[in-house]
Amino acid sequence: MTDPLVVRREIQIAAPPATVFAFLTDPANIVSWMGAEATTEAHPGGLYLVKGVGAGANVARGVFREVVPIHRLAYSFGWEGREEVPPGSSLIEIDLVDRDSGTLLRMTHSGLPNEAECANHDKGWAHYLGRLAMAAAGRNPGIDRGVAPRET
Repeated sequence: MTDPLVVRREIQIAAPPATVFAFLTDPANIVSWMGAEATTEAHPGGLYLVKGVGAGANVARGVFREVVPIHRLAYSFGWEGREEVPPGSSLIEIDLVDRDSGTLLRMTHSGLPNEAECANHDKGWAHYLGRLAMAAAGRNPGIDRGVAPRET
C-alpha cells in the first residue's frame, strides 16, 4: 500500500552521480536551479538552508541526517514561519543510482501533515527536479520564478 502522505519522484538525469550530488549539496550549484541563496553543511547534523526568490521569499530549513557522497542524502525539511510544515518537520531522502550513462534520482519526501501539503510539495518537486536535471546536464534552466508553498 502506498502512503498517501508521501511524495515520491524519480527522474533520469544526463550527468554522473558525482555531478548531481554536487548540485544537491554545493550552495553555488543549488542556486543555479533553486532559490536565490543557499547554505549547506553537508554532513550529519549540518545545516540545509535555501532562501527562495524575491521579496518575502520562503525559506526552507533543515538538518542533514545522512550524507553518503555521490549516493545518498537525507535531511529534515520545513518552512520558516509555516505552522503546517515547520523547519525540520518532514524528511527528504534522495538516492542517486548510476544508470544509463547518467543518474537515476529517487526522492522520497515523508512526514507531510496532510493531502494538501503533499499535493503542494509534489508540484514543487516536479518543478525543481526538472530544473535540477537541466542544470546538472549543463543546460540553463532559466530564472527561478519559484513555486511558493500554500499559505497557512
